[in-house]
Amino acid sequence: MTTFSLCMIVKNEENVLAHCLDSLADLMDEIIIVDTGSTDKTKEIAARYTDRIYDFTWIDDFAAARNFAASKATMEYIYTADADEFVDPENHRQIRQLKEVLL
Repeated sequence: MTTFSLCMIVKNEENVLAHCLDSLADLMDEIIIVDTGSTDKTKEIAARYTDRIYDFTWIDDFAAARNFAASKATMEYIYTADADEFVDPENHRQIRQLKEVLL
């Protein structure tokens, strides 16, 4: 089966992060969280899903942060999500099927 890395950039996402990760965790082969300076419980919540949590000093450049996250990925494909997104049951099923058929 094809492997996926979830790469996320986060900052102060304690109110939405668990919902996002709950919807994606079982689809991903690794979860990479790049924190750009959270002052809330974002990193504590992320730690319930992964130990791959990295600090990145925000330099006003989303591409730099995304590229840093991608540099930590080790799987075949990278899936990026914002913390306020989630995968509904139908799309969850479709992503699972996609993983099974990708070469």
